Amino acid sequence: MSTIKVYDKSGSVTGERTVEETSLVLNRGEQAVKDTVVAILNGYRAGTAKTKNRSEVSGTGKKPWKQKGTGRSSFGSSRNPVWRGGGVAFGPVPRDYSQKVNKKVVALAYARALSDKIAAGELALVDSLVFDEPKTKLSASMIKTMGLTGSTLIVVADDPTCGDANDNFFFSSGNLPSVGVCSAGELDVYMLCRFKNIVVTTAAFAALEERLARVTGKADK
Repeated sequence: MSTIKVYDKSGSVTGERTVEETSLVLNRGEQAVKDTVVAILNGYRAGTAKTKNRSEVSGTGKKPWKQKGTGRSSFGSSRNPVWRGGGVAFGPVPRDYSQKVNKKVVALAYARALSDKIAAGELALVDSLVFDEPKTKLSASMIKTMGLTGSTLIVVADDPTCGDANDNFFFSSGNLPSVGVCSAGELDVYMLCRFKNIVVTTAAFAALEERLARVTGKADK
């Protein structure tokens, strides 16, 4: 059984929440996490690197000198890759680096990454992120009081009208280094692996549990 601490917006502990081991995925999915993270990072690549080959650089197509009788090596064009200002041989061309990963593999990777965070005690819950003022020190104070060190990702509910966070919170967290904010629907495997600490609102955690339950077979039917 794993225990998740629950905090208020000031960073003080208000309670605990237990998660049964049967609700977590800890005995499989390591390769799925690796494959999914690699696919996500490759999807971020622009793939726009491009060099000009000998047919694309400017210059005449005239033969520099006659084939024989000069004592020099023969060349057919001043645009060949050997010459300064010529084209590039075997240079990069625009390409798509994206990789396809099966939905079941992505779901398993997500379940394993989230389960690891819960089991390691690196996931915490917060009742509400409704701040009275848009001040950075409020978010910084909350994270410091919670005792979190290293990078931190704060996850809020997808529905902005549910009241788990307000604009003052988003303004307060925007300038903090090593702190990211996303919604439950935006949370992916790479984010779970990249950030050391995950702070989730209680409203958002319900959505994360639902995605986890689909893999463990405990989803409501």
